[in-house]
Amino acid sequence: MPDTDSAPDPTVGDDLAGIADLTAGEVRGFLDAVTEVAAGSATETALPVLLLATSQVLVTGARLGAIADVLPAERFEPDPGPDADVDPVRTGLANLLEGVDEYAEVQDPMTRPDVERGSLSGDLAEIALALVHGLRHYEAGRVSEALWWWQFSYLSAWGDRAACALRVLQSLLAHLRLDADEDVVADAEFDALHG
Repeated sequence: MPDTDSAPDPTVGDDLAGIADLTAGEVRGFLDAVTEVAAGSATETALPVLLLATSQVLVTGARLGAIADVLPAERFEPDPGPDADVDPVRTGLANLLEGVDEYAEVQDPMTRPDVERGSLSGDLAEIALALVHGLRHYEAGRVSEALWWWQFSYLSAWGDRAACALRVLQSLLAHLRLDADEDVVADAEFDALHG
């Protein structure tokens, strides 16, 4: 995935340029974390790393959602090239999360309360695809286009996927750490009280 610095975009003011730089850094951090976990290099810390990366990118998205709508400098989106190949990330995460990858979710709590199936590996790959698309614009010096894309896709797609993924990751960690055998808990409490 790309990782070069952007050239200045004369159509973006200093405030938006600062937000774009901050967003690009957070996007790179998310992409690095997800790619590393998908590669299987940190299986013992995979869930905490994914939880932190997803939480951080949601903060970035919330910042984009809180600012006024960004308008791109050009009426039509310049072609950033072919979509990034996130299938290795999706496959690596699906293998790592086998048995806990799928979850139930409410489609839209405001308008469509139907329950459907989701996939944590699919969510994280979809987020990565949307983020790298904007990152390509940013690295080509099209900062207003990058900001517009990140903001639009946060509100329309990846923000929802990241919120679902965060909920699932937090739930998985809670179950791993809090679901304990009652006898083990009772022995620990006894030892603590009488030790």
